[in-house]
Amino acid sequence: MNTRPARSPRLPWGPMARMAGRRTLLAAPVLLAVTFGVFAAADLSPFDPVKAYAGTAGLTASQADLDRLRANLGVDRPLAGRWWDWLTSALTGDLGTSSVMRRPVAEVIAERVGWSALLAATAFAVALSAGTALGVLAARRRGGRLDRVVTSLAYTLEAAPAFWLGLLAIWFFSVRLGVLPSGGLTDAGSDVVTADQVVRHLVLPALVLGVSQLPWFFLYVRQGVADALDEDPVRGARARGIGERRVLLGHALRAGMLPMLTLIGSRVPELITGALLVETVFSWPGIAAATVQAATSVDFPLLAALTVLATAAVLAGNLLSDLLYGLADPRVGFDG
Repeated sequence: MNTRPARSPRLPWGPMARMAGRRTLLAAPVLLAVTFGVFAAADLSPFDPVKAYAGTAGLTASQADLDRLRANLGVDRPLAGRWWDWLTSALTGDLGTSSVMRRPVAEVIAERVGWSALLAATAFAVALSAGTALGVLAARRRGGRLDRVVTSLAYTLEAAPAFWLGLLAIWFFSVRLGVLPSGGLTDAGSDVVTADQVVRHLVLPALVLGVSQLPWFFLYVRQGVADALDEDPVRGARARGIGERRVLLGHALRAGMLPMLTLIGSRVPELITGALLVETVFSWPGIAAATVQAATSVDFPLLAALTVLATAAVLAGNLLSDLLYGLADPRVGFDG
């Protein structure tokens, strides 16, 4: 009699690596096109980066001074030349200097992207966990009171802008109840960032951003689990006397989660857009303020770097959703 324990299934690292490699190769021309598009759009913009850089001094500066500043900033050169210089420098790790913030672009992004990632990750966890739990409960009692109430609320939240939810949350939790801070990263008058302050100031923006993304996760999980509960394997499990909890979590939930995995990648752009709006409403020190300043001041290096960062996040989200789907359903595979 063989008493050796059964081996756990090995992850298909090889096919996963091949898929990731193919996607990386395909991402390169996409990123190149995106960066060139940023420089082209900025070149057609009516905003003058030289006047934005000079500020109020540009109102009284002579045309000769503005022309010299234009030459020093390099914005008098042809579009293709400016883009190529930025690209070749970026490949070596030099993202240039932000003309509006007067600092290296890499330094500006490094000090802000972590806070944006913290907000987005927390909000994503809120949306995924709450949406999955509510979707399973609603699918279990389709047509019940919980199903009707949560589904109606989900459709309502789909049409609610993130900034409106943020303003409503500030009014209720900060102004009316006074239980949570209305914005920022630290308390007023404090110049030291502590974990306690960060957590307290993170609650409202993370909840608002998470709630704005929750409807899609809820609706996908609800529909997927509801369809799985009507399939023959689940009915057979019930006929064999398997408990309802095991049927729901072990059979229906796994099958119902497959469609939701494809949602992860498609929600990344919405998550990024929502994060920018929420950061602005709550004065969160992420990349939102830098993005707005870069766009309005036609800050070529900073705008291009932030756009590449957002595009890379979208591509990574799509890759993650495909990898998760391939792991959850081996019939799909990774070589297609």
